[in-house]
Amino acid sequence: MFQRICLVHYHEIGLKGHNRSSFEMRLLKNVEAMLDGYPVVTVRKISGRVCVFLKEETEYDLACEIADKLACVPGTARVSSGYKTERDIDEIGRAAVDAMHEAGRFESFKVAARRSHTDFEIDSMQMNQLVGSLLCEAFPEKKVQMKDPDLKVCVEVVQSSAYVYARSIPGVGGLPVGSSGRVMCLLSSGIDSPVATWRLARRGAICIGVHFSGRPQTSATSEYLVDDIAHVLEKTGCIARVYTVPFGDYQREIAGSVPPGLRVIMYRRLMFKVAQALAAREKAGALVTGESLGQVASQTLENIAATDSAVSMPVFRPLIGTDKQEIIAQAKELGTFEISSQDAPDCCTLFMPRSPETHAKLADVLEAEKPLPIDAWVAEIVENVEVRDYACPAYKPKKPQPANS
Repeated sequence: MFQRICLVHYHEIGLKGHNRSSFEMRLLKNVEAMLDGYPVVTVRKISGRVCVFLKEETEYDLACEIADKLACVPGTARVSSGYKTERDIDEIGRAAVDAMHEAGRFESFKVAARRSHTDFEIDSMQMNQLVGSLLCEAFPEKKVQMKDPDLKVCVEVVQSSAYVYARSIPGVGGLPVGSSGRVMCLLSSGIDSPVATWRLARRGAICIGVHFSGRPQTSATSEYLVDDIAHVLEKTGCIARVYTVPFGDYQREIAGSVPPGLRVIMYRRLMFKVAQALAAREKAGALVTGESLGQVASQTLENIAATDSAVSMPVFRPLIGTDKQEIIAQAKELGTFEISSQDAPDCCTLFMPRSPETHAKLADVLEAEKPLPIDAWVAEIVENVEVRDYACPAYKPKKPQPANS
């Protein structure tokens, strides 16, 4: 019985030059944390990838479950399931047969062997031939095909052992969470913003959410849904913390003070200012929204510009050019779509005008905003936010500090 392993392959990390080791270590730490509770002996970096060594007698189904989980960790390009063996060609051949038995359906295959040290007497070409012959005997009905085979059986001989694997699944790619700084994500219970948050996490950012609830003017339903969404994201370490802002009373004040057509822009400008203040607390470098150009009234070019002018920090919109059906498809793949499809009264639908302005002029927006005590509201909101932390290996949670500390 050979020791089962999962090899985490990466692509973009391997192009990082002098910074490569820090990216590799961040991925290794994230993998370790994501596998807490699984039968893992150790996780080590070997030959340009991360190797997860599983405990003896780990069943095939559980090994597949572990591989599937690893494939969802940002920074992972591909995950291979296989075995660690001694540097003995007979053992390598037996492991290759076992790996092929567990690889699923296929009609054609080839062997891809390589050695990283010449102290192993059999070179790569000879290993291809020897292991290939054993596999042809074990699977006489399968065809050897050197170009575009259904299955590739890989053999890697390193300094102290050999690794043999055949089952390989694609990962989500990107960079490990924690390698690209922090961002503050405006997170609603809708379909778009969880996808936008995940996309930034996939680029290595630590994502901290801020949810604007319609409470006390509406129920807290959206808050529960956002918590459910955050629990989906935390399965792969893609969210660290969520700040909840009871926003309904401030919307009511705005609705009674500004022209109806400008209400939505005013709501969003205040949201952005609050998010910027929280970003300063968290040392986050940008805001993130789930906006897509032209999707709703607040997402026209003019209204986006009017909203952005409320803050001085960058605002990232990873979905800006994405079709709604593409966003839905990714939400389904991510596992948030069913949650986001539930009805929940939230601040986005509260005190909405019949005909919101779609081409706001910044001068009109600033004039309407003058009478509002925006700075006092921001300070008051930030002082009274509610905080919930989630499992993100790259984030060290700290207790919220007063805004004036």
